[in-house]
Amino acid sequence: MRQVSKIFLSIAFLVCAGLVACGDDSSSSVLEAPEEEISSSSVSEESSSSRENVSSSSEESSSSSVGSSESDVPEEDPLIRTSVVEDTFEIFTFGSVNFDIAADSFLTKFDYGDFVTVMVAGYDTLDVPVVPGYGYVFPGEFLLLVSSGVNYITLGANYGEMAEIIGLGRDLEFPIEVVIQMKEKGGYLDHLENLSSLSMSFYAEAYPDLTIEQFANFRMVRTTGMGEGKLYRSSSPVDPSIGRNTYADSLAEVAGVKTFVNLADNEEYANTYTGFAESYYATQNVVYLDVLPGFANTPFKAGLVKGLRFMIEHEGPYLAHCTYGMDRTGYTIAVLEALMGATAEEIRADYVTTHKNFYSFAEGGHVDLTPKQVSLIQAIIVRLMRNAYKVENVDISDFDNVDLAAATEKYLLSLGMEQSEIDALKNCLK
Repeated sequence: MRQVSKIFLSIAFLVCAGLVACGDDSSSSVLEAPEEEISSSSVSEESSSSRENVSSSSEESSSSSVGSSESDVPEEDPLIRTSVVEDTFEIFTFGSVNFDIAADSFLTKFDYGDFVTVMVAGYDTLDVPVVPGYGYVFPGEFLLLVSSGVNYITLGANYGEMAEIIGLGRDLEFPIEVVIQMKEKGGYLDHLENLSSLSMSFYAEAYPDLTIEQFANFRMVRTTGMGEGKLYRSSSPVDPSIGRNTYADSLAEVAGVKTFVNLADNEEYANTYTGFAESYYATQNVVYLDVLPGFANTPFKAGLVKGLRFMIEHEGPYLAHCTYGMDRTGYTIAVLEALMGATAEEIRADYVTTHKNFYSFAEGGHVDLTPKQVSLIQAIIVRLMRNAYKVENVDISDFDNVDLAAATEKYLLSLGMEQSEIDALKNCLK
């Protein structure tokens, strides 16, 4: 498939050859396939490889409507008309939405790495990248999964359920028409290249240039409106899987953290971690949310509200974490930063700091992310917030100029919080 296909094949070769952290205990890459994905991957979250609605690599959003006539579409833009496969088991059990076109036929007009606009008649319009697997987007993102040899293609959400996101309910009626149009030729290729280049180590000695705080991804949130010493974030203080838990736990004790928001575990499982009973963490207030990074889906939204209410009811300082402190934590912290008055630039900068702390580990040591990598990673949190807010009918498409604080209040209200609760939360953090 022309030049684009060559790039994909190169990435696939690196993954299969183990050069991108396949089977290496000392490092991890974002292209590592998730462990429990329905239909092609898994659900282990933050190895930074996984499933949500994307606007574009330049952080654009689209509001095209379904049902435009072919005469309205520029002739030079590839376009395909199809329909949703009448498979209610797939839709309501797994949340995936399959389109009735063979993958190889689709690939005669589009390539891996293209951004396309998907218009599902009567439901929603999304801009998503064309990729060969869920692991080719970050956790929480949306995608169009195209697997050569398969007789359909799939609109999916990495760690989420696309059917719920676009509003396919039990009352749906077939046929459901779909139009797929080119948004940006090769618009996701830089993201694919970036994903293939990100890897990390689990050992502190591999990061001689970082402080222990940076290695543990532990830091106070200092964006506009946030009180000094009110909110912290880190990798897991109890899960030993990435080698940072004892550092994060000790740093939390030094900071005097009183309340932890654990996005990754349930209480029973957390208690099985080696050293849990002896940790500082075990002596403090903890809410266990056990959510996946399906930010636009009900389980995560309900978990977020539960966590915020727990914060209101308990004393700070507070610390939010998941496993890496990157995806679920990254989104949650961004919402709190926006609520408290952070600027778009502050939100992007804090989000990318985590990735700077972990990536890239190459040639035996930690190396700085390039400016291009930083820009690509910063775009992720913008897409995630835009997409999750959009599901709640909150428009933050003009991310740099919208009133993010007001928009976030509206978002939290739509999730079921009361205004009095939001005011109390802000009082806890200001």
